[in-house]
Amino acid sequence: MKHFLASFLTCVLTASGCMRTPPPAPALKSSPHYTLGDPYQADGHWYYPAEAYELDTTGIAVVLPPGEHQTADGEIYDTSALVAAMQTVQLPAIALVTNLENGRQILLRVNDRGPADPGRVIALSQRSAQLLLIADGGAARVRVQLDTELSHRLVDQVGGGPKLAIAAAPAGTVVAEALPPIGSASDVHRGGTVVGGVAAVQAVATVPDRMPEIVHAVVPEPGQLWLRAGVFGRFDYANVLAARLGGLGGRVLRSREGRQESFAVRAGPFATIPEADAALRRALGAGVVDARITAEPE
Repeated sequence: MKHFLASFLTCVLTASGCMRTPPPAPALKSSPHYTLGDPYQADGHWYYPAEAYELDTTGIAVVLPPGEHQTADGEIYDTSALVAAMQTVQLPAIALVTNLENGRQILLRVNDRGPADPGRVIALSQRSAQLLLIADGGAARVRVQLDTELSHRLVDQVGGGPKLAIAAAPAGTVVAEALPPIGSASDVHRGGTVVGGVAAVQAVATVPDRMPEIVHAVVPEPGQLWLRAGVFGRFDYANVLAARLGGLGGRVLRSREGRQESFAVRAGPFATIPEADAALRRALGAGVVDARITAEPE
């Protein structure tokens, strides 16, 4: 009988131990560092990271969902901060993002990989999208320009990347307007008020970990949606690719810089983002792997 009771108590204690609540997961720690990374595949598409300190491109932006996670460069994602994800640029980086549809622009920190969709050029935190007046779950035509000096300076600060001698700017004061908190309905309908400019951040010797909420307004230039498929040094190569775009209306654009000629292949324009998305899917399906959506004049 004693043996039976001992065995019964052992089973009960063992079972109660198994029923205990597991310990909480360790808190994520921010450890920002320079990273480029190897080629990777997302959503069936391959991306090839490369340094692009002078990147200046257009395309469609989307909004990142909330939720804490560690970013590709070791930071903690904060949806209330001015941060974003891009597919291939060096991390971290500082980018000037302009909503071409309304002219609003902000400086933000690019610290993660994404978006997976090849038809999107950048994924914005919810706060970044709010300041650019992009609705949650929406998309907008944007221009993304990496700030060369600030991006190099930031890489020097976090360490681990290539060094470039840049004279430190004199310390200055960043002037920022007190904007409504994230989720505020009044912020979504905010007008195009000028609140300083990028020079205010560039005047500070150290790039802040959290970018100040400085909004600048320029003339809106939405342009038209096009499909860019590639750039070649020979017309015949470009012409072959244009033919592969089939019924999308592919054409070859010739340009010259000095003695150097280049031939860009594009199709369009497309009236709406869904139409551009459909054209991109057709191009990718036809094996035009470098196709992407841009927003530019005809």
